[in-house]
Amino acid sequence: MQNVDTTKYVIYADITAEGIVERPDVVGAIFGQTEGLLGSDLDLRDLQKTGRLGRIDVQITSSGGKSSGTISIPSSFDKVETAILAAALETIDRVGPCIAHIAVNRIEDVRASKRRYVIERAKRILVEMFDENILETEEITEEIKQSVRVEEITHLGKDNLPAGPNVLDSDAILVVEGRADVLNLLKYGIKNAVAVGGTNVPPHIADLCAKKVVTAFTDGDRGGELIIKELLQVADIDFVARAPEGKSVEDLTQKEIVRALRQKIPVEQVLDQYKIKSQPKKRREITTKRKSLIREKPLCVRSTMERAEVIAPRRVMPREVMAKPEPTIEVAPVAAPEAVPEPEPEREWFRAHMDELDGTLSARIMDRNQNVLKEVAVRDLARELKEANGDVSGVIFDGVVTQRILDIAAEKGLEYLIGAKMGNIAKSPSCVRVLTKEA
Repeated sequence: MQNVDTTKYVIYADITAEGIVERPDVVGAIFGQTEGLLGSDLDLRDLQKTGRLGRIDVQITSSGGKSSGTISIPSSFDKVETAILAAALETIDRVGPCIAHIAVNRIEDVRASKRRYVIERAKRILVEMFDENILETEEITEEIKQSVRVEEITHLGKDNLPAGPNVLDSDAILVVEGRADVLNLLKYGIKNAVAVGGTNVPPHIADLCAKKVVTAFTDGDRGGELIIKELLQVADIDFVARAPEGKSVEDLTQKEIVRALRQKIPVEQVLDQYKIKSQPKKRREITTKRKSLIREKPLCVRSTMERAEVIAPRRVMPREVMAKPEPTIEVAPVAAPEAVPEPEPEREWFRAHMDELDGTLSARIMDRNQNVLKEVAVRDLARELKEANGDVSGVIFDGVVTQRILDIAAEKGLEYLIGAKMGNIAKSPSCVRVLTKEA
């Protein structure tokens, strides 16, 4: 009998016979024709009795007057003795009355199979049984923080939209796709995000967008693009930010989130990109409503306001003096007609720049003598203004005048900002003169 505890190898052989033979015939031929062939130490009957050789298994079928099948013999010998036994099988040339041929096709190492099983099973055990037993200190801390953040998440409206705890109190909010996005932003301390829950934007989101400065923050895939198009049609959003191509907001790290939000673009550029026609009347009504509800904040920091007070007389007074100071004082009727054509030369000097920049998406940074200090791409304008020194007096650019550019211009104490058209401006600093090409 086969001792499964000691089996090391299994000999597999193919048998063909020129006639009809059955299993007992094959087994008898194996014992009979190998008897005495290898000596008493390797006699198959004695080896099987002692358990060194397992049970000989024969599978044979007959068809068309011929027989064919397979033979398997378990062995507990080492490689050399097992190879000798396998070679001895190939010496058998008759089975019963028929001519037969046996050929060994392979010898399986049972221990190698067991080793493969042990490895695969150990992997499953490691994953399934040791997964939650021990937590590192960082994992324990993160698990506790995560549970707190989940408790912080709130739900808005009758649709129970997942949202951060600060959505209702914040002047600016982020509109994301789903609950997982809100949780990931909470993970990094961003508590003013609300989820739309799919491409079907709920009415509560549209009402909320009418009262806030809104940034749509979506995944970098086709679904995120569809949600943006939906929001552009049913809600009043101000900026659009996208996750990197192929990534979801729920998978972003803190650095990737900050980078994506810094690279947000005004809604006007998105409308042009997707060739969506805006709805001026509706947008004016919604924007007016939002302006009345948003808490006003100081438009310029103190240093900027002080600087603006110094700049303002320098910007306005010389133009009045340059006209005709004496007639303006002595003859009031003469000063009034001359005050009307004065803006035309002003418009003429910047119109020449606007005509040259038309369609280039470029910006020109000007000094106080209306000379060009530098020409840059519109997408780099914000960064250039932040790095600019006190020599910059204004900017002329082929783009949309946005709230972000206007705020930076106020911080830097610029005198004027001239763009192709005006965007959604909720707060206009008094220290910066804003003009457009159509003005």
